[in-house]
Amino acid sequence: MGILQDRLTAGTVLCAEGYLFELERRGYLQAGAFVPEVVLDYPDAVSQLHRDFLRAGSDVMVAFTYYAHREKMRIIGKEHLIEPLQKEALRLAKEAAAEDKSGKVMVAGNICNTNIYLPDDADSHREVREMFDEQVTWAAEAGVDFMLLETFSWYGEALLALQAAQQAGLETVVNVVTHSTGLLRDGMSPADACKQLADAGATVVGMNCCRGPATMLPQLLEVRKAVSCPVAGLPVPYRTDETNPSMQSLEDHHPQCCLPADMRSFPVALDPFVCTRYEMAKFARDCADNDIRFIGVCCGGAPHHVRAMAEELGRQPEASKYSADMSKHYSLGTNAALLPENQEFKKSL
Repeated sequence: MGILQDRLTAGTVLCAEGYLFELERRGYLQAGAFVPEVVLDYPDAVSQLHRDFLRAGSDVMVAFTYYAHREKMRIIGKEHLIEPLQKEALRLAKEAAAEDKSGKVMVAGNICNTNIYLPDDADSHREVREMFDEQVTWAAEAGVDFMLLETFSWYGEALLALQAAQQAGLETVVNVVTHSTGLLRDGMSPADACKQLADAGATVVGMNCCRGPATMLPQLLEVRKAVSCPVAGLPVPYRTDETNPSMQSLEDHHPQCCLPADMRSFPVALDPFVCTRYEMAKFARDCADNDIRFIGVCCGGAPHHVRAMAEELGRQPEASKYSADMSKHYSLGTNAALLPENQEFKKSL
């Protein structure tokens, strides 16, 4: 049994993601291409976000190599930088994990959907596998604890990623993604896809990205029924629903919305749909109550979401020192030292 299996046997593993969206919000990454050039251009920004997630309670430092594969690097004309970017991202994740005083934080290598996989095209399969193999090789050389393989809307591509990680002898979390149809692009349900991935030897199977807690959880419960291995759930922190089940389908109809008519809310105008920390805490509780043990938050996630999830699981990460205590607020609080005149004023706030 490897370190990941050991940790999951002992309890829940909390994994913070959301590097793409958070670094875009901070002005270090371009939406659209979503290539993590920030790893080379502003490594301190990546390190700081690792630390923010670490302080908030994440058990995993994920190397920021999502979309750092050859297809994406070609689009921006920087394919020659793929190896230094990958190796630097792995170094930054390991460096951040080493700052944890408990010594229990794990490091995950990361590979994802390539956008070139076609189910009936053997040439695309070969190219995808070559891309995965080189990324897994760099991760294995860096000494990662396991591989996080994610956001696969094609079952066949997820299987290629799993096989690449298995060849390197690494434990795996394999996450599929469903969009508005609720199915993978090859027509499989997430439960069926995860069952086949589990049967193929994945350590953990589950879902990430695209769907918020409300529309991912029902599918996760079906995955839980279908497999005997640990299950992963990392939704986006957005209020998706039956009408708009994915973050890409969300539409802002507020009269003050200033979006151009031909522009979607995704990806840079999703602010009105963001889940509160309490909603993400509820998701953590729902997962814990249903034996879904590898949990976290994906695109759009921020440290306050992670901290709330950690606290819901009974933990007190370093950032809990600054968790809200509204009893001290000058008007809304209850502290005996507060002026009654200010407390009375809350009716006029």
